[in-house]
Amino acid sequence: MIVAIMAPRSGKTSGLAIPAILAAPGPVLLTSNKAANDAYTTTVDARAKVGTVWTLDPQQIAHHPREMWWDILADARDLAGAKRLAGHFVTASVDESSGSDFWSTAASNTLGALFLAAASHRRPITDVLAWLASPADRTPVDLLADAGHHAVAAQLQGTVSGATETRDGIYETARQYASCLLDPEIAAWVTPTPGLPEFEPFDFATSRDTLYLLSKDGGGSASAIIAAAADAVMRAAVIVAERSGGRLDPPALCVLDEAANVCRISDLPDLYSHLGSRGVIPMTILQSYRQGQRCWGDTGMDALWSAATVKVIGSGIDDADFADKLSRQIGEHDVQTTSVSTSDGGKSTSVSMRTERILPPDAIRALPKGKILLFATGLKVAMLDLKPWFKEPSAKEIGPASARATKAITERALAKATTDRDDFGLAT
Repeated sequence: MIVAIMAPRSGKTSGLAIPAILAAPGPVLLTSNKAANDAYTTTVDARAKVGTVWTLDPQQIAHHPREMWWDILADARDLAGAKRLAGHFVTASVDESSGSDFWSTAASNTLGALFLAAASHRRPITDVLAWLASPADRTPVDLLADAGHHAVAAQLQGTVSGATETRDGIYETARQYASCLLDPEIAAWVTPTPGLPEFEPFDFATSRDTLYLLSKDGGGSASAIIAAAADAVMRAAVIVAERSGGRLDPPALCVLDEAANVCRISDLPDLYSHLGSRGVIPMTILQSYRQGQRCWGDTGMDALWSAATVKVIGSGIDDADFADKLSRQIGEHDVQTTSVSTSDGGKSTSVSMRTERILPPDAIRALPKGKILLFATGLKVAMLDLKPWFKEPSAKEIGPASARATKAITERALAKATTDRDDFGLAT
């Protein structure tokens, strides 16, 4: 179970993520907010040779045509799953520190109830948007009651029948959390589409397939969908492992690149405590320790850091407190000091011992690109050289394939731009 903290341009993709994906013996999941000249283009051709490649690209990071769909409500057919799905939309929109106020909690409960109502009757998620737009619509309350979720129906009815100002505030907050689904191009990826294959997380867990989850970060992004998909895959893999002897064989690799931006799973620190024992190998890549604290809070990030059995520190650590913490964990060593003094009686020499940090904080902050510190459970800290993919013998084949994939993205982007100009009647 891996946590990597590496600044941008420090080799985290070329020296860590890509080699791990290329060497993976089982299914692979990758989250990213980039496509061209990145892990996606570098690995897609190689992974296509060992299994099916699934690309969920709702915001057209890679301008990939929609060739699959995923039922985002599949795990929302019970209350726990519906609340978990709602939590992904909340977590994608607010920081950990502000995710527990009244409006966020009430909006999350309302979203969970609406997701449960839709999932219980196999309604598409677009129905949820219609119900959010019309708080007085009793349809979701009736659907919940018909499905036997009487307590949830009563709670939703209480919200709808409450003070108008409070109800409207709750629904407006929920609308903001689910706003990415207002874009029909985004919603289409997670609603049933006749003629397109459906991505099934349980089938994926026993395959050698690859799932690329691409999203922009920032406001209006589809990161909630990306987090929900990654979460569904990891949880399905755990269930499959439990049904087949306790551990996936071969293991599943889940590379959560830009995890704090495009894949904010609120209880990821808790998942770390048992994913590895089920043959599900998470690799969470962050730009800084503080980025993890903003996402999961101090306690959550400490738990994630503690649960990881392999911790990788790269160049660009510009947090003095964190660098000092790492320096203390690396430890101290004895340094022999010789001093010579001169007096009327002649020279005298004395030898003393003092302790020094093996690697002081300033040396950690000045770690050069390509160097990493490896903290592995049961081993002393090691300083290693990253070996990026382009220095491997396979680069002769992978390099041209990456260039072709990048060129294809550029061509799709240009074709879309031309189509958009034609749609608006603009001259070329």
